[in-house]
Amino acid sequence: MNETILPKETVMLDKFASDLGLEMLYAGRGIITLTTISVDRPGLRLAGFFSYFDTQRIMVIGLTEHEYMHSFPSDQRMEKIKKLFNCGEIPCVVFARDLPVLPEFMECARATSTPIFRTSKMTSSLIVDLSIYLNRLLAPMTTVHGVLMDVFGAGILLMGNSGVGKSETAMELIKRGHRLVADDSVVIRRIENELVGTAPDRIRYFMELRGIGIINVKNMYGSGAVMTEKEIELVMELEPWRKDKEYDRIGGEENVETILGINVPKLTIPVSAGRNLAILIEVAARDQRLKNMGYDAASELIARTIGR
Repeated sequence: MNETILPKETVMLDKFASDLGLEMLYAGRGIITLTTISVDRPGLRLAGFFSYFDTQRIMVIGLTEHEYMHSFPSDQRMEKIKKLFNCGEIPCVVFARDLPVLPEFMECARATSTPIFRTSKMTSSLIVDLSIYLNRLLAPMTTVHGVLMDVFGAGILLMGNSGVGKSETAMELIKRGHRLVADDSVVIRRIENELVGTAPDRIRYFMELRGIGIINVKNMYGSGAVMTEKEIELVMELEPWRKDKEYDRIGGEENVETILGINVPKLTIPVSAGRNLAILIEVAARDQRLKNMGYDAASELIARTIGR
């Protein structure tokens, strides 16, 4: 498993505006570097209180800030806004409610090359949208070698050494109506207490099959055979069958795989000639769904046996 990537993203202005439905008023430095999920409403800063001011936050201007600035003559307004922009490199400023941008504010933004956006959304709605966007964009992230599938609605992460049959097993699952999320490289983000997996953009929907080559699953089987992301609920480690190893036959063992600090249930599946891995994975997915709802077949059998 690769090292966890620390939260930091550089976003192009047109993508940022498109993702959040914003109007770009001034491009400034041309990019936005984001390092925190928090946003800032600078009312206290405009009033002169700069303690605990994090200039790495996106700044939101709502009706309260706009009317406060508008209540001062131009020279005082300029002084207050200059102090705000001189504290550090603010990623960008977003005006809510289609508020007009005061000339002094735009002058200071141009002097510091700070991008300016505007939206018709209410201030509270804008902050919610920004928080959701930043939580996903800056979530702790790692990558693993494996295949992520959606099987009966459960996110199954297939892991194992190269050549063990992960992609071939995934191909059989796709034929049986299940959906591919990522093959070979799975990007995993921790969003709140969930692990969400997706594929790197450059290889999304592509799959490598030894002896055949590269295929595009979406083009071959249709959009119903793929999905862009999925919460990971179960890890299945595929390994060649070893005669000297004892495998769990009851299901009472609780093994986990720890990813980004979250424990995910894990099964080790021995691979040998004649074993139908696709069916085993389907059974495991259904069983995991039942466990999520509070039912464990192994626990019930043990309870019945002890009760006799």
